[in-house]
Amino acid sequence: MSASEKVLEVPALLPMLPVRDFVFFPYMVQTIFVGRESSIKALEEALTSSRMILLVAQKDLAEESPAPQTIYRTGTVAMILRMRKLVDGRVRVLFQGVSKARIQDYVQNEPFFRVSIDSIPEKEFLGTPIDSEALIRHAREQVEKIIAHGRMMSPDILLPLDEITHPGVIAEKIAGNIALKVNEAQRVLELEDPLQRLKYVNELLDNLVDVLSIQAKIRTSAKEGMSKNQKEYFLREQLRAIKNELGEGDQKNDEIEDLREKLLNADMPKEVEPEALKQLARLERMHPDASEASMLRTYLDWLIELPWSIESEDNLDLGHARKVLDEDHFELNKIKERILEFLAVRKLKSNMKGPILCFAGPPGVGKTSLGKSIARAMGRKYHRIALGGVKDEAEIRGHRRTYVGAMPGKVIQALKQTKTRNPVFVLDEVDKLGSDFRGDPSAAMLEVLDPEQNNSFRDNYLNVDFDLSKVLFIATANDLSQIPQALRDRMEIIELTGYTEEEKIQIAKKHVIERQIEENGIRSDNIEFTDEGLRHIVSHYTREAGLRSLEREIGSVCRKVAKEVVLGKDQKYLIDEKMVENFLGVPKYIREDELGESRVGVATGLAWTPFGGEVLYIETLKMRGKGGLVMTGQLGDVMKESATAAMSYAKAHFDELQIADDWFEKNEVHVHIPAGATPKDGPSAGITLATALISLMTDTPVRSDVAMTGEITLTGKVLPIGGLRDKALAALRYGIKDIIIPIANQKDLADIPQTFRDRLNFIPVSHFDEVIAVALEKNPVAKKKVAGHSKDRKVTKIAAPAA
Repeated sequence: MSASEKVLEVPALLPMLPVRDFVFFPYMVQTIFVGRESSIKALEEALTSSRMILLVAQKDLAEESPAPQTIYRTGTVAMILRMRKLVDGRVRVLFQGVSKARIQDYVQNEPFFRVSIDSIPEKEFLGTPIDSEALIRHAREQVEKIIAHGRMMSPDILLPLDEITHPGVIAEKIAGNIALKVNEAQRVLELEDPLQRLKYVNELLDNLVDVLSIQAKIRTSAKEGMSKNQKEYFLREQLRAIKNELGEGDQKNDEIEDLREKLLNADMPKEVEPEALKQLARLERMHPDASEASMLRTYLDWLIELPWSIESEDNLDLGHARKVLDEDHFELNKIKERILEFLAVRKLKSNMKGPILCFAGPPGVGKTSLGKSIARAMGRKYHRIALGGVKDEAEIRGHRRTYVGAMPGKVIQALKQTKTRNPVFVLDEVDKLGSDFRGDPSAAMLEVLDPEQNNSFRDNYLNVDFDLSKVLFIATANDLSQIPQALRDRMEIIELTGYTEEEKIQIAKKHVIERQIEENGIRSDNIEFTDEGLRHIVSHYTREAGLRSLEREIGSVCRKVAKEVVLGKDQKYLIDEKMVENFLGVPKYIREDELGESRVGVATGLAWTPFGGEVLYIETLKMRGKGGLVMTGQLGDVMKESATAAMSYAKAHFDELQIADDWFEKNEVHVHIPAGATPKDGPSAGITLATALISLMTDTPVRSDVAMTGEITLTGKVLPIGGLRDKALAALRYGIKDIIIPIANQKDLADIPQTFRDRLNFIPVSHFDEVIAVALEKNPVAKKKVAGHSKDRKVTKIAAPAA
């Protein structure tokens, strides 16, 4: 550096001007427009003193009021050569760079920055000319190429470059004349070694030349046959390439990089991640306003938010699980044991697959709430998927992305909401799935509920495999016959039957009353239910297998008490039988009226429905006619066939049954089952139909305190039936104690609690002769082998299996 180029003496304290968009170098003469009020005050302060000011770049270009921590520490001391105020309030200032300086401390922050600085003199180059000559020549050649490609640099810059031999000064001259990112230009300013500074500038020049070469190729290849759309694409690609290389990236690039980082951090399986990155590359090539771009962004968001490897830790403490299950539900021992077995195996084998359970039973017995209780006991996330009325297969497997408004199926949506890959999913009302022209959802469930297949479940929207083997699926259903056989075969069926009167009272005392007191805003010292009051509600105001009606009636009593409390009668109400009738009105069901007296041609049967067991009254009537059979009451084909078989049995054995010879020629029979609006079907009413017919033909009353269930064959054999526990519960609700059952169903008595069995008299039979010997008040069978069959016969008690 010559004597004429010596650096001026720089004060130790100077006003500081934060600069955005570029970095100011020594040896530069540059006009800058200043608009911030604090910056204008810093300029005015500099003009009143040494006319020197420190220009430093700020890190965030968009920050309007930078703080010391967002401003670089190294800048350039500049001399104010000329300043002019513009009509819009801004100031145009011509600066000349003097020297580099480093901020030591911020002396003042308001109303403008004043800093103490330490000048950084330019190091003299001590190396040999050979060390820098190659770098200087390369830099000049690259500058010439850039000038030849366009107008990014003025050709006038070549003249001073020929005269400068200091590598550091050449580097700064070039850096000040090309558009660099702020962080790149700042690095040039901060590099103290001249040779390293020039090497870094050469790297930047090489990158810029490569970009310009690509640009030239794009321009050449796009000239011929360019349509309007092609021209727009070319210009956009050209602009994107230039912005990427010159540091003027747009918001789209930031979004793409953000998506890429999230995809890489989502811990996807090795088969899924390449597909996600492939779709991201497609999105990167698209215009942001394209319709498909929005669809792709949504798709990538789904992939990012799915819990590919996130699992909640299972609580495998069997004691804790038993305590939680007992707190939430009364009895249901079979289900509780199954969950404890699962936890025990899970503790011994960490990579076991989740079981597929199906709770089947009437409404109101706690199937859905049991799923929530299981999730709480295991420490897992819980989600309920309502399947009732679903008719579109896409609801389960998702829509393909080509459709407008496409989205994943319910299973993938639930996984996104729970944010774990091992939640408890309750598939509620799986027997209510329908099908139409949009497909069969129950068929789509086959893959979901198969432990051997669901480790690679493929949703149509995602189009990649997701592992569902860690999910604990619990389906609920009222009627297993409505579930396709293939789907039913994939699930472990656990049947929940209705509750006895005593069980309902216990559940009400432990759970229902407390919940209804809280929901209706009263206190426990406002109301007290007696056992007699609860029993009166259960037996005279409800007739169901579950608990929903009971809870409604208890809630109604609580509301009545709440009204009295609000009216000023704040006292404790003792809910006994009398108070129940005061609050709830006349009893809805009276057992004695149901039983009535024994009648000819009327038999009491037991039926199973998806809503629990029911007592079925079968009425028969004879009319003048020619032996025809009329059946009413909306009977199904199977029940009609049972009536026809019973009629045929009576005709074939008229002599043994002591039926008049001409009875069938003179009489026509009408069979009717009340509640005609309700469809009825099934073979289990066979012996009931036959008993009612024999009673009518022999003019013998049927005992009203006996109920029966069983299928009859043409030879009189009694075949087994299903749903015995529910049917027995229905009989108990109606006050019936004697129940005739097929002898093959004796094994099912083991599933009935001992306290329940003690209150009923189960009479097993194998032949229809035994049925009429018990059911009819007078046995019409002459000289038949009915020894040992009396109406007082009681089945031997069967011990319940050990828990």
